[in-house]
Amino acid sequence: MADNTQKGPGKVWTPGLKDNEFRRLSEFIYKQVGILMPPSKKTMLSARLQKRLSILKQSSFTEYVDWVLDPKHAGEELIHFIDIVTTNKTDFFREPAHFEYMSKTALPALVERFGAGVSRPLKIWSAACSSGEEPYTLAIVLHEFGETLPARKINANVLATDISSRVLQRAKKAVYESTKTDPIAINLKKKYLLRSKDRSKKLVRMGPELRNMIKFRRLNFMDNDYGIGDKMDIVFCRNAIIYFDRPTTEAIVNKFCRHMTPGGYLFIGHSETLNDLKTPLEPVAPTIYQLPG
Repeated sequence: MADNTQKGPGKVWTPGLKDNEFRRLSEFIYKQVGILMPPSKKTMLSARLQKRLSILKQSSFTEYVDWVLDPKHAGEELIHFIDIVTTNKTDFFREPAHFEYMSKTALPALVERFGAGVSRPLKIWSAACSSGEEPYTLAIVLHEFGETLPARKINANVLATDISSRVLQRAKKAVYESTKTDPIAINLKKKYLLRSKDRSKKLVRMGPELRNMIKFRRLNFMDNDYGIGDKMDIVFCRNAIIYFDRPTTEAIVNKFCRHMTPGGYLFIGHSETLNDLKTPLEPVAPTIYQLPG
């Protein structure tokens, strides 16, 4: 097998991906997960794969590409590869206007019109949950809203999915550096977050009332069947569809719609839009859409 390494005085390194290797990987990524990988991403992909090659103690991109693209031999490495190419950037209470709309408009409407959260469970789906900041934020908002109801609680649960097994493992642990929780208001931190007994570690964990509300699982938007039996009242899929082309985005959003209750809401990222896409959704606020009920 060809050796992609170059040698210098006292040093061995692996050069970047060759054009044909990058093309093979980008075509595979699009087919498997729907993400576009234009030539401008070649340097980024090379750098990320270089770290993986170091872990595997491989020195050849060619060897790795042949391996991961071989369906008979890739096995678990395919999961690691997908983790490498997916971007996972999130924060607690990111794009706060969404959570304000949710608590002041969407949740009251769902309770009043459909009894969601009162006479039946209210279901929310964090469809690209990354390392968990979004679903835990949703759980906080739900708990806070529940305290405004006559029963002082809400019957609700959150499904949190992502294609990356790596970030899902982090999300399930529910442990974060304390600086990551800066966007959470002080009163909410005192109410829902647990500080580490070892104060030198400066770690916090989400409280049990939040953890018990959320179920995590791996999901690929490109799958034909999402394996979700419940209809969702609210779907958050923010800063994910920006990586897909128009036909893929349209197909994914229509899959979301099939899993939504009539009158349910879809929240997308501030830099995303569903304009000119053929979906049954109607805009009700910037980057917020509703399925007619």
